[in-house]
Amino acid sequence: MRALRRFIDRMRAKSPWLLHFDCGSCNGCDIEILACLTPLYDVERFGIVHLGNPLHADLLLTSGTVNPRNRKVLANLYAQMPAPKVVVAVGACGLSGGVFRDAYNVVGGIDRVIPVDVYVPGCPPRPEAIIDGVVLGLQKLAGGGRGGR
Repeated sequence: MRALRRFIDRMRAKSPWLLHFDCGSCNGCDIEILACLTPLYDVERFGIVHLGNPLHADLLLTSGTVNPRNRKVLANLYAQMPAPKVVVAVGACGLSGGVFRDAYNVVGGIDRVIPVDVYVPGCPPRPEAIIDGVVLGLQKLAGGGRGGR
């Protein structure tokens, strides 16, 4: 049974399912994340499948500032993901709130709401940096990820 669990966890890292959630902001990071899905950068070459269902996702890719309205949504998406799971925060807004950090309606970075495994800095970060962050997240997923068994 233990060997079967190791096999399933290893295969999960070989073909992870990615959930993308934009908390909001200028959408610069969102555009760069979507560029990663185009044939030019092709993040799918790593076996990643982009989907919109948190119940099947292994990797949560987030961007934008967290505010009181989307804080609960982000926490709910994270709670619905099965373990092991990895969270990648993209952009300056996702890391700290960015240029909006002093606004009255900004809670801060994504790590104020859910635990983050990989940070990708930049405003907005290049698609190559986002892909590097996703690959680092895949390595953490292969090692068991957060909430691993």
